[in-house]
Amino acid sequence: MKKLMSAEEAVGRIKDGDTVWVVCSGGRINEPAYVLQKLENRFLETGVPRNLTLCHSSGIGDRMGGGSDRFAHEGMVKRVIGSHWSWSQRICQMALDNQIEAYTLPQGVMVQLSRMIAGGKPGLISHVGLGTYVDPRIEGGKMNQVCKEDIVQVIELDGKEWLYYKSFPINVTIIRGTTADEDGNITMENEGIVLEHISAAQAAKNSGGIVIAQVKRIAQRGTLDPRMVKIPGILVDAVVVDPDQRQSMKTDFNPAFTGEIRQPIGEIEKMPLDERKIVARRAALELFPGAVVNLGFGIPDGVANIAGEEGISDDIILTVEQGVIGGVPALGDDFSLATNPQAIVDEAYQFDFYDGGGLDLTFLSFAELDFNGDVNVSKFGKRVTGVGGFINISQNAKKVVFCATFTSSGLAVKVENHQIQIAQEGKYRKFVPKVKQISFSGKYALEQGKQVMYITERAVFELMKEGVMLTEIAPGIDLEQDVLEKMNFRPLISKNLKLMDARIFSDETLGLKKSFEETI
Repeated sequence: MKKLMSAEEAVGRIKDGDTVWVVCSGGRINEPAYVLQKLENRFLETGVPRNLTLCHSSGIGDRMGGGSDRFAHEGMVKRVIGSHWSWSQRICQMALDNQIEAYTLPQGVMVQLSRMIAGGKPGLISHVGLGTYVDPRIEGGKMNQVCKEDIVQVIELDGKEWLYYKSFPINVTIIRGTTADEDGNITMENEGIVLEHISAAQAAKNSGGIVIAQVKRIAQRGTLDPRMVKIPGILVDAVVVDPDQRQSMKTDFNPAFTGEIRQPIGEIEKMPLDERKIVARRAALELFPGAVVNLGFGIPDGVANIAGEEGISDDIILTVEQGVIGGVPALGDDFSLATNPQAIVDEAYQFDFYDGGGLDLTFLSFAELDFNGDVNVSKFGKRVTGVGGFINISQNAKKVVFCATFTSSGLAVKVENHQIQIAQEGKYRKFVPKVKQISFSGKYALEQGKQVMYITERAVFELMKEGVMLTEIAPGIDLEQDVLEKMNFRPLISKNLKLMDARIFSDETLGLKKSFEETI
């Protein structure tokens, strides 16, 4: 059977009402962008296919019309089930305007669910999501008013509550690799992540659907190393060639992301001593030798820079939920990749490790926090953001450290003489009476015995049974004026309230290398 075809031929096989699973990550990483562009063109020119259901486990898009924004046309898609939305602004707006059904499930749940669908299982049973907006007793993962169907249930097994995520057939899976042979066997030697390619492809085939694969080049039948084949040809129906595909929107190709070479790291470029670096420096004090760590997107990724500045990068193991273990996680638009990784595993197995409690530490952002310790990162203001791997990670790491500036939108600080002063306060308050949406449940964390911290540039809080407690305050900060008056709830205040370590508020090293050596 001829598998090599044009993108127009391939997308022509997608029918009205199909459920389409797209495998990729935000920033156009591993995105089958050429195929998605041709699918959009087909709809704009012919009006078909219509009423699609779009599924994506990770972020998708480039903020410039790619990713799920290729589906952001009236009538083209009726439902989206995805974990992270902020890379595709037009589809987000459609969700806010109730033009489509918008569901957001945890990233790990999505990839594991694709594996359940592949195996003909009725669904995924998981503790992940309990107590959050995904819990059907709260919102059931529904992000707008037009969502009517319940796609998550609460069940009881052996006296414990679980969430049951129901399987559904996948009609089309769209993936990307590097090289395909004439039989459709696909390798991924130029990709820095593997994601859920095999599970999503198997799920489509076992649902009676098709798999469309975009690749960079074609090889002769029988010439690929079978150990390098990530998606066997028996799963692939259509192969589309795009010789211009890039590793990401930012990077054409970096062999250090794939493990082909080990790139000399050299001297780490120092971050400027601003509010973001102060948060990262205080967070880095929670690191310890041998810690297996996950870093979230945004302010938390500064912890990797601090580890580099302190010379302890080789003493901890940084991981990324998309499947990367070890190395130095990439920042910004290359997030999910890493320089000099030790291993790159399938995303579903990474989340198995996370969900089972394999992470010692995680550093995550927060947009809103309330007295109960609940955190919102998924829906605030006029934005549908989603959670990505946030729920899997925050519910299961042994210790959770949330990192954010105290306020945002205009915050400016002045740091000198080992003290900090607020030069201009931010307009947006993050400490609220009640979070708009529960992405992290303080109650559930306490029930699981988790240690939870909330670090800002001017104060540190910890989660107690009675609520959020202020435990540290920065030197130079006025407790009433700069902290309590800028919160929309009054926290508990520790009887042993102390100053944050003065070393944090300078350009001098924190001395973590020495303390690590003494610990070892």
